[in-house]
Amino acid sequence: MRNELFIDGQWAKPIKGGTFPIINPATEEVVHHGPAGTAEDVELAVKAARRAFDHGPWPKMSGAERAKYLRAIATGIRNRLQEIARLETIDNGKPIPEAEWDIADAAGCFDFYADLAEELDRNPEEAITLADARFVSKAVREPIGVAVAIVPWNFPLLMACWKVAPALAAGCTMILKPAEVTSMTAMELGAIVKAADLPPGVLNIVTGSGSIAGQAMIDHPEVDKLAFTGSGPVGSKIMAAAARDIKRVSLELGGKSPFIVFEDSDIEAAVEWTMFGIFWNQGEVCSATSRVLVQEGIYDRFLERLVEETKKIKIGNGQEPGVLLGPMVSRKQMDQVLAAIDKARADGVTIAVGGGRPAGFNKGYYVEPTVLVDVPLESDAWKEEIFGPVVCVRPFASEEEAIVLANDSKFGLAAAVMSKDDARADRVASALGAGIVWINCSQPTFTEAPWGGYKQSGIGRELGRWGFDNYLETKQITRFVSEEPWDWYIK
Repeated sequence: MRNELFIDGQWAKPIKGGTFPIINPATEEVVHHGPAGTAEDVELAVKAARRAFDHGPWPKMSGAERAKYLRAIATGIRNRLQEIARLETIDNGKPIPEAEWDIADAAGCFDFYADLAEELDRNPEEAITLADARFVSKAVREPIGVAVAIVPWNFPLLMACWKVAPALAAGCTMILKPAEVTSMTAMELGAIVKAADLPPGVLNIVTGSGSIAGQAMIDHPEVDKLAFTGSGPVGSKIMAAAARDIKRVSLELGGKSPFIVFEDSDIEAAVEWTMFGIFWNQGEVCSATSRVLVQEGIYDRFLERLVEETKKIKIGNGQEPGVLLGPMVSRKQMDQVLAAIDKARADGVTIAVGGGRPAGFNKGYYVEPTVLVDVPLESDAWKEEIFGPVVCVRPFASEEEAIVLANDSKFGLAAAVMSKDDARADRVASALGAGIVWINCSQPTFTEAPWGGYKQSGIGRELGRWGFDNYLETKQITRFVSEEPWDWYIK
């Protein structure tokens, strides 16, 4: 486990020598101490990224040349998949099969953007047809410059790669700041890019607190782009900071996503996808379908089966075989989730199952998988993101009512609908105000498809070609080609 920052292609101790404890959320044990970067370290990282972009070879390389580095990074991740997945579980708490899935996706992300980097070579420009034949014009895409990526703790390496891979493919240089509570796999990414001989300064990794290292990054005048995934309040602060220098910004923020289950649905499938939609990664998922709307005709049976199956979920240390629900990432997160459940209880919500810390777990930040019913529409449990294994279930009568209830939210990240009637599923999907809509499933995520939300769930899109465009500027180049003089001032 590493304890240095990665700046300008080299490992370096923080200038002020600070560290922070890394705690295994399953045991509450301090397993390591990470390097606490400060504004002084950020200054070095930004200068290195600026130098690598303004004077280095990276942005001037062909897409095919950059793609070779990206594929080497993908291979480096795959070669260490089991080791990195174990670190992710120790750091974050998620079950090891989920961590392995995440790390495999992270490697695939680099392969995907390597392909898009090569495609940029094949389509470097777009001809523009002008109304005035005396001119010819084209649009070209160029890298934005120096980008900062601030990533969350729920998918530590994967969320980093969602930003690092497209930024590097586009020709940008980057400073990555992982979440303080889950920094270990980001530091290993530094080792992997160093082994791939990535040019110095192209990727810099500074760990530390958001209030110190993160703030220094978003305030730095030599940064061109800010990419953030996390909470709405922090996203708002980042957007305000970006406005001062007119920095480019992309934000992937919170959600309170609905899942509409119509009465023609297969109940077993509906229960399975409901559970996957809220209990995967302990519910620490921005797109989690935490508001489940079930048509009245199957509501009682659905709820009965959901409670039965929820009780069977094996809770425990993510490194143990068969565990499907690990601990919350930190004591702070556990306390916040438990406080939200207590607030729901005080608001008159019925707890059908769960509702506290599981019996027998004296150590670790564990919360029982929890199903809430009789949830008032005005309650925080229905309206606000809990970010834990807590789902609200309500009945509905008609398609029109379900759509109104689903869209009645300040968020618009994701939504899901389940029905055997394809026409109805398509109709409802079109009516839902969300950037991601799943039909007859919940949560599958693909590198090829756009990811992002409406309303207070963020700005911009990640993944697919949309994520690539996040790191590219469009330049118009227009040429006067007529043999006739312009003849405006000089006759």
